[in-house]
Amino acid sequence: MKIVTNPREMQNISRSLIVGGKTIGFVPTMGYLHAGHLSLVKASRAENDFTVVSIFVNPTQFAPNEDFSKYPRDMEKDEKLLVEEGVDYLFYPSATDIYPSGFETYVEQEKIAHTFEGEFRPTHFRGVTTIVSILFNIVQPTKAYFGQKDAQQCAVLSRMVKDLWFPVEMVVCPIVREEDGLALSSRNVYLNKMERQEALILSKTIEFAKNLIREGERDTNTISTLAMENLEKPVSAKPDYFLVVKYDSFESVEKLEPGEKYFLLAACSIGKTRLIDNAIITV
Repeated sequence: MKIVTNPREMQNISRSLIVGGKTIGFVPTMGYLHAGHLSLVKASRAENDFTVVSIFVNPTQFAPNEDFSKYPRDMEKDEKLLVEEGVDYLFYPSATDIYPSGFETYVEQEKIAHTFEGEFRPTHFRGVTTIVSILFNIVQPTKAYFGQKDAQQCAVLSRMVKDLWFPVEMVVCPIVREEDGLALSSRNVYLNKMERQEALILSKTIEFAKNLIREGERDTNTISTLAMENLEKPVSAKPDYFLVVKYDSFESVEKLEPGEKYFLLAACSIGKTRLIDNAIITV
């Protein structure tokens, strides 16, 4: 595996691969890798000639009150895992490489990015769309791999790719969970032993909502209200939302329609750690 820190060097490598008729799979990450990230790497390696993984903790997607400085980092471990997975290139730029002095251009998705997560983290998706645009222009991937756990992020980026004609195929891979159902996240490391158990309320509440739907409930306000009550049960839990939205557009609905696909979205802080989870259900 070759580690590349210079954006221009990475761009030149990608161009030479493309000229040679090779396909490039790309997995953008913020590091502190876990099995969820590695599932994306495996998918990329299975479908492309070369795989590039980036590690960059992106400052523009963190608000001043969020955990940028404390976000977990372990480059030595990450590098070892990526070598074991057979990654071809690790792109590891510095913040000044990506956002040099005088940087003043941002990418903003207008609709999906300002709902749900966008309401609770108003600057978050502008940072995400900006950094992914930059990385796409540097790495120039054939396919880019993202995890379903960040479902709204995937929807925002898919819209961006379509609207701005990025020549990239978005590939969304399933959520990877612990044996007890907790969705893997780099932030899980913040949870103490009690909070780790209480964090299961997210996946349990999603299953609770699924059962309501399976039993015939179609009113989304009822589903959300009952699910929020469930999310509030642990002592350390502070729920932000539980929502049912259309699978493709992320639009809110009042009633579920037969044959349609929906996302069940949960966001809840457990202690000081904010977690998200989701599931897809077809009515």
